[in-house]
Amino acid sequence: MPRKPVAREAVLDAFESLLIEVGERAATLDAVARRAGVSKGGLLYHFPTKEAMISVLLERLDRHLAADVAAMAAAPEGAAAYFIKSSVWADTPMDRVFVAATRLAEVAHEETQRRFAAGQASWLELLAADVGPAMAKAVLYMGDGLYFNAMLGRGPAGPPAEIEADVEGLLAAVEKLRR
Repeated sequence: MPRKPVAREAVLDAFESLLIEVGERAATLDAVARRAGVSKGGLLYHFPTKEAMISVLLERLDRHLAADVAAMAAAPEGAAAYFIKSSVWADTPMDRVFVAATRLAEVAHEETQRRFAAGQASWLELLAADVGPAMAKAVLYMGDGLYFNAMLGRGPAGPPAEIEADVEGLLAAVEKLRR
């Protein structure tokens, strides 16, 4: 009888958490099995190699990126405002898989880097349609910087109040870029 998909997701969630918390090198098969509460054999049933876990994690990233790009394209306030507003760490499934995959990109995992490049290209295309090609990267870098700083400054109570002010300031800058 096949194992429940819940166990597979628990293993993938454990891998994602370990990537976020301790990085790629420490996210070993043994550590993932311990974190997921499964035997190593149970882990290997679902993911015979670490690369197999990475592959499924990148599929998860692709799903979240596709949903984000679709939401960005449909945003009534425009792609740039959506991008800025969504560039605050909120511990969402998108945030978690994004940061986990970032840990893979840090060690030059080529497929992860390719997926990030594709996601960034999709965002840039929508931003260029909203604020023009010359300003699209400026908005991308604004959002990236906001995300990074919000992630670093996040405490147990959530993002600091100044992040909200930063978002408003960046939205005002986006409006100026549209002119």
